[in-house]
Amino acid sequence: MKDLRRLRLILDGVDRQIIEKLQERQETVAEIAGIKRKGLNFLRDHERESALLDRIEAWAREFDLDPFRTREIFREVIAMSLKAQEEALLGRERAERNLQFSHRVAYQGTNGPYSQLAAKKYFANRAEQMEFIGHSSFAEALGSTEAGETGYAMLPIENTTAGSINQTYELLRKTDLRIVGEEILHIRHCLAALEGATRQSIRRILSHPQALTQCSLFLASQKDLEVISFRDTAAAAREVRDAGDPSQAAIASEDAAEIYGLSVIVRDIADQNENWTRFVIVSAADMTPDPRIPSKISLVYTTPHREGALADSLRLLSEYGLNLCKLESRPMPNRPWEYLFYVDVEGSLATEPAALAIAELRRECPYLKVLGSYPARTTPAGIVDRVES
Repeated sequence: MKDLRRLRLILDGVDRQIIEKLQERQETVAEIAGIKRKGLNFLRDHERESALLDRIEAWAREFDLDPFRTREIFREVIAMSLKAQEEALLGRERAERNLQFSHRVAYQGTNGPYSQLAAKKYFANRAEQMEFIGHSSFAEALGSTEAGETGYAMLPIENTTAGSINQTYELLRKTDLRIVGEEILHIRHCLAALEGATRQSIRRILSHPQALTQCSLFLASQKDLEVISFRDTAAAAREVRDAGDPSQAAIASEDAAEIYGLSVIVRDIADQNENWTRFVIVSAADMTPDPRIPSKISLVYTTPHREGALADSLRLLSEYGLNLCKLESRPMPNRPWEYLFYVDVEGSLATEPAALAIAELRRECPYLKVLGSYPARTTPAGIVDRVES
């Protein structure tokens, strides 16, 4: 046991050295960000990133380390560096000066849902300063930011398995707040229950409707099972803990299971392994991104009631060099068989082509609203997470 304690102390020392080196790396990254802010016309160098990861893999083999996992670790290191450079160009501090509660983020759910995990990921570079406030609904979370009680609201907007979250689209259309960022989170659902429960002993499963949809194949494979919709995944985990019933289980994240003292029975039960949710960050802060940051513009508009009107609007965006990322149609409230079109394009409102395109589109459309211009996480230029194609 003495040898074990001695070796663990050595490991602790090595781990601290790694953290110190990461800090040293981030200080160098800050100097690079300063140079880019003053003159260089780009943020990312994809060729350099790829070459660096190749070198890391080669060095890992040289030192007899797992090359795949070492590459993945450094992919996250690069993501941390890019976030720091992006923040330097975004000028968030300047935009937040008029927000009394810029350190508070609203999300839907209790302690431990995916929305909270996404918020922590997005604000990871200043996590110690941030306060994350749970609310019972998306509307309440957004309302707290509209009222100035929180600086930001984190809202899920689409999932790669279950599709778009219509309620979020409707809330975005009605609010005066703007989208100022997006984040993507790898959703890894697990089946969690009380200590000693088994897959065979479970008779009732609780979770949020979106999570139940994303795990439909797993649920269909279970016999004599009652499935109950719950307000969020973490609240379902808490209910399983509080009920003390070993025949109940929750579909939630492993983080939520740990928070509420549950055991994970089965991991990765979503229909698709690549199960990702995209979140948008909404705020009163005005943070039009620097053109060097890979960005998106989100719009909602209606078209004139004539043949080819939608195609004409998309052609106009294309003529100004704005690449279409997403097109979503939603029924217009109280107007049967008429539609709102939600459009995402690559670009920043800080550039002249984007500003001119939207000004021209505004003249052509009966209704148009800019939902936000913000750094992208789902475009080829902006993505930092490892998403399999």
